[in-house]
Amino acid sequence: MKPEILNVLFLCTRNSARSVMAEVILNTIGRPKFNAFSAGSRPAGSVNSLALALLEKNRLPTAGLRSKDWSEFSAPGSPHMHFVFTVCDQAAAEPCPVWPGQPMTAHWGVHDPAAVQGSEEEKRKAFLKAYTELHRRISLFINLPFSTLSKLALQQKLDEIGRTQ
Repeated sequence: MKPEILNVLFLCTRNSARSVMAEVILNTIGRPKFNAFSAGSRPAGSVNSLALALLEKNRLPTAGLRSKDWSEFSAPGSPHMHFVFTVCDQAAAEPCPVWPGQPMTAHWGVHDPAAVQGSEEEKRKAFLKAYTELHRRISLFINLPFSTLSKLALQQKLDEIGRTQ
């Protein structure tokens, strides 16, 4: 029997940097067990150029990436999500759509690198810090012993990962 692929949705208000980076990271290191998506409550309309540059520098795929509205994933016929993670504090505070199938949720807040003011180098460092934090959390997530954890234990682990720096 083929194991179930677990769908994960990363949410951030603008869906232009953190959530997109998380989507790409999980789709790269989590295959074939995971399938990741990203969306936002008020999408920017494009992916941040510094996020794209960082992903490309790390030899991660960027073709087809776009800023998406989260309504795409709550509509009939959308992929069933097993997990929904907010990666920005603003999205975590917003009323989210009702996700079909009642996926497990957690808040994995990461500082917004796109909000950093300063030199290009300071901005690139902020993006690298966000990318590193997301990569660390996603690495912990994909290595959880899903088959041996109760739903409550899994939720506790997800919350712990959200507190990981």
